[in-house]
Amino acid sequence: MNWIYLFIAGLFEIGWAVGLKYTDGFTKLWPSIITIVTMVLSFYFLSSAVKTIPIGTGYAIWTGIGAVGTAILGIFLFGESKEFIRLFFILLIIIGIIGLKVFSKIPAQ
Repeated sequence: MNWIYLFIAGLFEIGWAVGLKYTDGFTKLWPSIITIVTMVLSFYFLSSAVKTIPIGTGYAIWTGIGAVGTAILGIFLFGESKEFIRLFFILLIIIGIIGLKVFSKIPAQ
C-alpha cells in the first residue's frame, strides 16, 4: 500500500509543480490555493509512504515522478522543448525510478 501512497504523492507533486506556473508568484488566489492544497497532500502521502519505504528510495522516487510528470506537462501545456536529448534524459529518470522500485528492499517490521 505504501508504494501506492508514494505514487499518489508523486502525482500531487506534479500538480503543485505545474500549479506554481499558474499562481503567478502566488498572486492569483485560486491557483495558489489549489497549489498549496496539492503541496500538503503530496507531503502527506510521502510521509505515509516512507513509514516503511526507505527515505532515500522514497524521496528519489517521489522527486523522479514529479520531475518526469512536470517535464512532460511542461511540453504539452507550456510548449517546452521536445528535443531528443531532453526526452532521452527524461527516459533515464524513468529507468531510475523503475530500478529503485524493483531493487528496493523494505526492512522487516
